[in-house]
Order: sequence, then C-alpha cells, then structure tokens
Amino acid sequence: MSHFNDFNNPQVAALPGHLKQFIVDQHYEHYTPIDHAVWRYVMRQNYSYLKDVAYYPYIPGLTKAGLTIERIPDLQEMNDALVKIGWGAVTVDGFIPPAAFMEYQAYRVLVIAADIRQSRHIEYTPAPDIIHESAGHAPIIADKDYHEYLSYFGSIGAKAMFSAQDFELYEAIRALSILKEMPDADEEEIRKADERVAYCQENIGEPSEMALLSRLHWWTVEYGLIGTLEQPKIYGAGLLSSIGESSSCMNPEVKKLWYTIDAVNYSYDITKPQPQLFVTPTFQNLIDVLEEFANTMSFRRGGAYGLGKALESKNTCTAVYSSGLQVSGTITEFKVDEHDQPYFIKTTGQTALSLNNQQLPGHGKNYHRDGFSSPVGKLKNIHTPLEDLSDEEMDNINIAKGKTAELDFESGILVKGTVKGILAFQGKTQLITFTDCTVTDKKGHILFDPSWGVYDMAVGENIISVFCGAADKEAFEEIVYKSKTATHHVTYSFKNKELHKLYQQVRNCRLKQGNYGFLGNVWLKLQKDHHEDWLCALEILELLEHEGIEPVLAADIRQFLQQKATDQPELKKLISDGFYLIEHPVEQKLVF
Repeated sequence: MSHFNDFNNPQVAALPGHLKQFIVDQHYEHYTPIDHAVWRYVMRQNYSYLKDVAYYPYIPGLTKAGLTIERIPDLQEMNDALVKIGWGAVTVDGFIPPAAFMEYQAYRVLVIAADIRQSRHIEYTPAPDIIHESAGHAPIIADKDYHEYLSYFGSIGAKAMFSAQDFELYEAIRALSILKEMPDADEEEIRKADERVAYCQENIGEPSEMALLSRLHWWTVEYGLIGTLEQPKIYGAGLLSSIGESSSCMNPEVKKLWYTIDAVNYSYDITKPQPQLFVTPTFQNLIDVLEEFANTMSFRRGGAYGLGKALESKNTCTAVYSSGLQVSGTITEFKVDEHDQPYFIKTTGQTALSLNNQQLPGHGKNYHRDGFSSPVGKLKNIHTPLEDLSDEEMDNINIAKGKTAELDFESGILVKGTVKGILAFQGKTQLITFTDCTVTDKKGHILFDPSWGVYDMAVGENIISVFCGAADKEAFEEIVYKSKTATHHVTYSFKNKELHKLYQQVRNCRLKQGNYGFLGNVWLKLQKDHHEDWLCALEILELLEHEGIEPVLAADIRQFLQQKATDQPELKKLISDGFYLIEHPVEQKLVF
C-alpha cells in the first residue's frame, strides 16, 4: 500500500502548491522487517531513558501523534491523530530547503523524511529520517505552548532573507547526509563532501537572517532543554531521537547556558555532538527571544535596511509600501536621501504587484516581465501623504482619470503624464497608472520614457517591510528552490532479503503469529550466513527470556552478543542497552 499524503487532513489540504511539490508518497510497503526492528529498538530505548529526562510524558505524547513503539508510523494514522490538535504531517525526500521547512511549520504541518536510518546508524544519523521527525518532533506537538511557538517560528522564518551561500550550504549538507546513509559509499567521496560542508560553513560570510534564525531553531526545536541549569529536561527533537546524545548531553562536560538572544551567536555543526546546550525556563521565553530577533529583521524594519538585504539576497523579494502595495521581484537598485530614506526602487525581470498577499488583476509577472520602478515618498508642499489624499484633494492636483498630472516629489523625482486609472483600497491609494508619461530624477535623468508604454506608479510614503519571496506565491508560481540531489534508495541483494525474512519470523513470534520452535532455526541461519548481525539475535534472546523457554539456546545467544560487544567496541553500548531492556521491559500496555 502506497500512502500518498493525506489531503483529508485540513492542515495538509491547505498547503499551497509550491509546498506540495516537496511531498512524496510514504510507500509504507518499502519498509523492511529490519527497518521496523530499528524503529522498535530506538523507541524502546527512548522510552526507557526519556521517561526520566524528557520534558513531557513521552508515551501519551506518542499516542496523541498516532505513533506506537512496535512499528514505523503510518502517515494516515498520524494525520488522523494530529488533526485533533490542529496539525498535519507529510512525507518528503530528505532535507528540504530551510525556507520551505519554515513555511510548513507556519501551516502547522510536520515535515517527515520518509526514509529510516540503517541499523549501522541506529544511534544517530546526519540525515533526516522518520525516527528523528516523528519520534522527535511529533510527541511534543500536543503541548499547546510549544506548538504555538513552532508555528509562529515558521511564519517568521518564511519571511527571512537568505543568501546564495545559504543554498550552497544546504546543498552541501544534503549531499553529505545522503552519502553517509549509503551502504556502499566511497570513503574518499565522504571525505570530499565533509570538506565541502566545512568550506561552506567557513565561507558563509555575514550570516543571513535565515542562517541566524536556523541557529535559534537548532538550539530550541532541535537541541533545546527546559527547566533549570542544574536539572534540565529535554524537549529538542534532535536529542529526543538520538539514543546516544540524549544520554551524553546530560554530562557536566556539555555546558548548559540560559537561552537568550545571545544563542544567535553560536553556530552549530550537524555532524558532531554539541559542545553546549541552551536551557529555557519556559516555552514563553522561546517566543520572547524569537520576538526580540524578529524586531531586527527586514520584514519588520523595512526601509533602506530591508532593501539592502533584498539587494544582497539576489532572490525574489517583496517590498511593501505604506499604502499596502506589495512589489515582488528581484530588487536591483534603490536610492536614498540624506536621511537614509528610500525615494526610488527598481526591480529587474519578472515582477508582480499585490495587495494583502493577493496579486492585483493584470499586474502579474508576465505583464511586468521586464521589471518595475517607482518613486517612494511625499509630494512637495503637500503635508498629507499621497496615499491618504481624499478624492477631492487628488482632483485638486489633477490626479483624476483623463487629466494630465504633474507630481513633484520631495526627492526631486518628477512624474508627468495622463492619468489612465487609480487603484485604491480601504481608504488608501496604492497605484496610479499613466499614459504618455515621463519620469525624471532631480538631475534630469530619464527614469521612464513615454515610448516604453504605460507607467504604473506605486504610491506610498515609505517602505514599511521587505521580506523574502513573492507576496502571492501561488500566482507568482514561485518554484521554491528544490535540490537536484536525490536520496539514495537501497537495492537489496538475495542475502539482504534472506535476512529480512529472518527478522520477519522473529517479529511474527512476538506478535503471536508465529511458532517459537522456529527461533532455533532462525538463530542457526544467522550464525551461518549473517554473523555480522546483532539486532535480530537480541530480539530472539528477548523472546526466549521473556517466555522462559530454551535456556541453553538463550545462553548461547547471550554469549555471542557479549563476545561481539568485546570484539566490536562501537556495538558495546547498543548491546548492553539491549540487555538492559530485556531485564527492564517496556510495559506491554505501552506498546499498544
């Protein structure tokens, strides 16, 4: 059964087209019995450890998100559960660009990587996977204060300015995470990909708003602690889904600092354990810090600052006039007066005009395909801003259909032409359209010539906001940047498939659908053909000891695992944690 993402869930159904392009089928049938065993091992370890250190009741959180300990979550079941708290979930292919990720959060939709880590990365994977996304993010989503923070963060992140370097870093991280999850990846290729990430991180220049916001996201949503510095609890999904780091992060060597705006100065490396973590006393504090940062961003500051960030970005951005008019395009020039106030802006290439995030009829990117330019500011000797003049006041200065008007701006820009139309909404004028129009600056340079056609002049005393992306993304048909690097999907050999069958036989026994008498045969097959495996052996031992059967076989398997832990130190913790779980089982009622 291939589960496409559930558009019956109202949050998912409401997603705009430019976000739906990232959605992939979950293909639940592609998960192997080993995948389910990896999920079960991590979830049982999580519960065993996290019931004491997680901020919220872990199991009730899982239930509210439609998750179980026993098997990988089915997206349909997750959506059926999440709809009750006003959220939804979709599956995507690995890392998606930060701007798109933020927008999903704003729409209250969890983005879940459809793949699951291999057993050799059972403790931690640098790639996003279904364990991290659903076992990490989903269980806490039921906490109202927390999910309010998450969606608010998304709405602010969706407006953040990003740079070309951000995209390069995103591509480098995505490529590295994909390589590391490939079973047969070339070590030299991994080394080069590691170097590429390090190079991009070191040469990112002045971090963009998106880069700084991603730090706040990392130190809260991914790696956040809550409570006191001495006894904090975990709420960050990166820690909750890493059975290695959720334990080691509580060591005194990992510094604990109070979470303030200062966290924005701490960069992070996704491939290494974190040297310090931030503790928030409450979730409200997260919103307060985010608000403090948002006040420094272009979408709130506007003016020359925001236009400067848009110019640096070289991406589609939106400048918002005080009249409410939104100009979306690639800003390539703006002029400021002696008070650093913008008095002229110019875009190059496809540009659209909108109001309240809705494109104005006839003002799409095809109509303004060669760009757009307009003055900003007040008219000379007229105290009231042009956007606030009444119809009568406009008529007095010849701004009326069919009349020839001469608009002399305080900046020295002069607009002269015949008024063809006026667009006004909610008591403000947003746009005046002229024919036979000439626009000049204070030095007499031509900014618009009558031979160029009709002139649409934006109206507004100042630029109150500048943000990344188009105002009306659907109408602009904005193809959000999408990586060309596809995640790797394993092709299974005959030997792999044989191992899958052995795991399935063990699983069937646990689900009371198989014969315990076969477990001895499964063990013999493992010994003969799959001597490197440890997880299936652990699952057989668990069944034998819980049922109190075949003590000689159980002793053999335990001895094999103990020897493996000695011979392969990297497996020592995983195997000893597995033994602990056999002796201290997760209560059956919690497996639901």
